[in-house]
Amino acid sequence: MVRIQLSIDLSYQIQSPPGADFIFNIQAAHMAQQTVVWEQLGVSQPVTLLSHTDPATHTRYLRFTALPGPLQVRYGASLDITHHVAAPEHVNETLVAQLPPEVLIYLYPSRYCQSDCLTQQAIQLFGHLPRGYTRVIAIRDWVRSQVTFQSNTSNSMTSALETLSAHFGVCRDFAHLMIAMCRALCIPARFTTAIDFGADPALGPTDFHAYVEAYLDHRWYMFDPSATAIPMGFVRIGTGRDAADVAFATIFGDVNTQAPVVAISAQTNPQAGWDMPVHRSQALSTDRG
Repeated sequence: MVRIQLSIDLSYQIQSPPGADFIFNIQAAHMAQQTVVWEQLGVSQPVTLLSHTDPATHTRYLRFTALPGPLQVRYGASLDITHHVAAPEHVNETLVAQLPPEVLIYLYPSRYCQSDCLTQQAIQLFGHLPRGYTRVIAIRDWVRSQVTFQSNTSNSMTSALETLSAHFGVCRDFAHLMIAMCRALCIPARFTTAIDFGADPALGPTDFHAYVEAYLDHRWYMFDPSATAIPMGFVRIGTGRDAADVAFATIFGDVNTQAPVVAISAQTNPQAGWDMPVHRSQALSTDRG
C-alpha cells in the first residue's frame, strides 16, 4: 500500500458580467483500492457547489457559476492506494464476447483516438504477437520509440494521428496514441488522469498527468506510455474515452487562467504498511476486478 498526499491550487480572473461557469475534475476518485483518508476543498467565492460522481468510472465532477473578479480553487487530499499485482505472462486478453457492457465503449474510436484509421498498421506491427499483457507492453514501447516527450509541442486539439505524424508530444499525446493502437487490436483502453508522481523536475513543475488503462483478464491495468512518472504513485482522478472526457477544468466565459500549482508526495511507514512508490516490472492495477 502507498500513502499519497497531494494539493492542487487553481487561480482565475473572471473578466466580465455575468460571470463564468466552471466544471472541475480535480478530486480523487473514491474506489475500493483507493481510499480517501482526508480531503479538503476550498473555493474563494461564495458559490453554490454542485457535485456529481459517474457511477461507472467514479470520476467526480464539481461545477458552479463564479462572479467577475478573482477566483481560487484549492483541493488537498491524503489517500491510501492498494495495488493488485500480477505476473505479466499470466495476464491474458479478454475476448470481446466476454467483455462487460460498460467496457465496450472503450473499444470504439473517439475524438482524439482514431483507432479505425490505425487498424492495418496495428495488425502489421502487433498482430503476430502472443495476446495478453506482454502485447500491450509492446504497444507501449512502440509508442515510446515513435514519440519524443517535448513540452509545449501540442495543444488541446492534437489527436493520436497528429502525434504519430509529428513524433513529439506530452503525456496526453502518448496516451492517445497508445489507446488508439490498443483499440485497433480490439483491446479496450481508456484515458486516465493523475498527478505526475516521480517525474523528473527537469521536465518542469509538478503537473497533471495522463496514463492509459487497458482491460485485460477482467481488470483494468495501468500503463504510462510517456515514461515520465511512476505508476505506483498515481492517484486516479478522471477516467474517460480520451482527454475530452476528463479535462481538469472546463470553462464557459471570459476568463484569464494561471498555470496550476500542484504538489504530490508519498509517506513511508513500514509499521503502517506504507511503501515508497517505485517502478515495477509486474502488471499493476487499482481496479478490484
